Amino acid sequence: MIIFEKIRWKNFLSTGNSFTSVDLNKNHTTLIIGENGAGKSTILDALCFALFGKAFRNINKPQLVNSINQKNCVVELEFSIGRRKYKIIRGMKPGLFEIHQDGNILSQDAASKDYQKYLEDKILKLNYKSFTQIVILGSASFTPFMQLAQGTRREVIEDILDIQIFSIMNSILKIKMTELKDKLREFDNKIEVGKQKVKLQQEYIKQLEEDQRKRAANAQEIIENSQRIIESLQQENDALEQQLEALKNSTSDEQTIFNRRTEMVGLFKSLNQRIDAAKSQILFYEEHDNCPTCSQSLTGDLKITTIEKHTHKIEEISDALEKINSKLEGIEARIDEISIIKTTIADLQDKIVETNANIISEQNYIKKIQKETTAEFESEEVLITQKNILKEIAKEVVSVSTERSKLKEDSFYLDAASTLLKDTGIKTRIIKQYLPVINKLVNKYLTAMDFFVSFELDEAFNETIKSRHRDDFSYASFSEGEKQRIDLALLFTWRTIAKMKNSASTNLLLLDEIFDSSLDANGTDYVMNLLSTLSEDTNVFIISHKSDQLVDKFSNIIKFEKYQNFSRIA
Repeated sequence: MIIFEKIRWKNFLSTGNSFTSVDLNKNHTTLIIGENGAGKSTILDALCFALFGKAFRNINKPQLVNSINQKNCVVELEFSIGRRKYKIIRGMKPGLFEIHQDGNILSQDAASKDYQKYLEDKILKLNYKSFTQIVILGSASFTPFMQLAQGTRREVIEDILDIQIFSIMNSILKIKMTELKDKLREFDNKIEVGKQKVKLQQEYIKQLEEDQRKRAANAQEIIENSQRIIESLQQENDALEQQLEALKNSTSDEQTIFNRRTEMVGLFKSLNQRIDAAKSQILFYEEHDNCPTCSQSLTGDLKITTIEKHTHKIEEISDALEKINSKLEGIEARIDEISIIKTTIADLQDKIVETNANIISEQNYIKKIQKETTAEFESEEVLITQKNILKEIAKEVVSVSTERSKLKEDSFYLDAASTLLKDTGIKTRIIKQYLPVINKLVNKYLTAMDFFVSFELDEAFNETIKSRHRDDFSYASFSEGEKQRIDLALLFTWRTIAKMKNSASTNLLLLDEIFDSSLDANGTDYVMNLLSTLSEDTNVFIISHKSDQLVDKFSNIIKFEKYQNFSRIA
């Protein structure tokens, strides 16, 4: 049983920045009164917001934040289930959602939606629809059970009877059946592929035998032809090697020639420098009459003798240069000849490499043919291997077929389970067992409110209502006051069933303005008498404008008022 103990809120709807706090487990009956707009019904929205993240009334979430302060909207709710103490803190601007258990905050690693699902499935064990059917009856956006769609009615009763597990099982079963169908489809594909493999393997074995016969006939001829090519290439290679050796021998003087050229070039440069020096001396004596060093006069005979001497030396060196130049031309010619020979050698070496590569290629081809020929001699073993592969493929097909048969058997049992878990299956049988109790309780509460009709829900949750005179009615045909009595009777019934099942049982019951609109004085008295029969562990909160008629019937009164544009408890 969920024992709601305390709720408080601030900056929520018309409430200001100070917490408004209400004890939920202190008084058996509490009357909440106040003028219109004073904030009486805020407790309903705060309770639903704390538990489910949305208001009880039709209010958009952004509008829940106080329009004046516009921030720090917080609702805190404390309750216990057995020995566990829980506290939920939920807020906006900034966003906040915490679940505390025995003083410790529960992990928030999961997404907010998963955190909410954990709260509803693992802790509360009821959702928004079920909560508003057994805890709150309001005149605002509340949809009475009789106005819910048939599918929603089923969800509410399944939650109350704690049989929603069958719906969960059915969902899991559908997933398993989908997976099973996928596996069956996969196995069918494997079997078909296996059959194709068998067919292809048989054709391959047949083709292998035929190919072996053909290759055996041609193998020797191919090998002999390659051997002839190798012999021809080898002869060509030998000739190239001889030619290469001769050319290498013809360039044996290469280093000597290069050395001589270096010597000649050096001598040539030295002689040219001596000619330049002699010419410089001649030019000096031709241009000067006095020595620039000692200032002595240079006589004509000395100048003539010296110029003739250097001129003779230039002639001798020039003759030597002509001889050296002639030798250099011969050396350069030999170097050019050696260069041509080396180019020819490189070409021959490339040809030899190419010929050797062709020889190796032909040798490898012969090895390949010989290997294939050897395989031909082992053809019986190859065929045996391929036939064994064929047997393995066939075994695999048989194995997959056996697995498929097992899956088909599983599919039969899953289909049977699916029939049981459908809405028309085991859940309907359970609901059928509870329907007499439900109908009996509804009629009991209707009688207690002086509304003498026979009310009955069938297994599809359609109502049959008959008067004392056995006239048939529908829910829609009654007045608003009569509808409200039916809604109250169903509300008390769901609470009683929930308590019997201990599925969604709570200590809290909130009735919003049910005395203010459609119930007459007698109806109000009947409802109050009905409330007085509730057990001591039920805390009833009535929100009403009829304070003058109801004030003396409650053990506790809370009055809300507006003060400086904010709601507060007076």
